[in-house]
Amino acid sequence: MNWLLIADYALLIFHTALILFNLLGWMSRSTRKWHLYSISLTLASWFLLGIWFGWGYCPLTDWHWEILHRRGVRDLPNSYISYLLYRLLGIRPAATLIEVSTLLVTLMAFLLSLWVNFRKRLEGVKKEL
Repeated sequence: MNWLLIADYALLIFHTALILFNLLGWMSRSTRKWHLYSISLTLASWFLLGIWFGWGYCPLTDWHWEILHRRGVRDLPNSYISYLLYRLLGIRPAATLIEVSTLLVTLMAFLLSLWVNFRKRLEGVKKEL
């Protein structure tokens, strides 16, 4: 089996699992702390690395695109979510819709993660006041 095909599927599985974890990991008490780290790193990549590489930069997407280019795949979208929707479901929503939706849902997951990770501390501060 071709190592590029293996790398393609490995990145597809890992990156998709990371996205799902970033969206849902705040829900489980046992993963809340890890979720906050993961989604914070994701947002740091988007906004801090994005200063140099473009808004929304993700190294996993960059690596996956390199593998796909070596496999001969062309005309990849800017967004990994767009790529994922097309690859898994065969649909191509408008790029702006995907970018705005991705940002809003990710920010909501980040805020929920902050809330579930720090609400007890905040409640304690309120009681002291």
